[in-house]
Amino acid sequence: MNLMNLMQLKESWTVFKNNHPKFPLFLKAALNGPLKEGSVVEIRVTSPEGKDLTTNLKLKASDLELLEHWKDSFV
Repeated sequence: MNLMNLMQLKESWTVFKNNHPKFPLFLKAALNGPLKEGSVVEIRVTSPEGKDLTTNLKLKASDLELLEHWKDSFV
């Protein structure tokens, strides 16, 4: 990833945080608290028409390392 892409990503994240101010607080709380190896993260998307798409994953140690790096960079 080049520097320009990183700058665009940071700008996009700033807009996202302004649009959804509670979400970064949720991420920070999750990353500083209950997430540990073996935790299950579930993601659900509901379309405006009411269609649902749900998935989940069980966190591994390598996932936590990635999330820690992400936390330090974005949250």
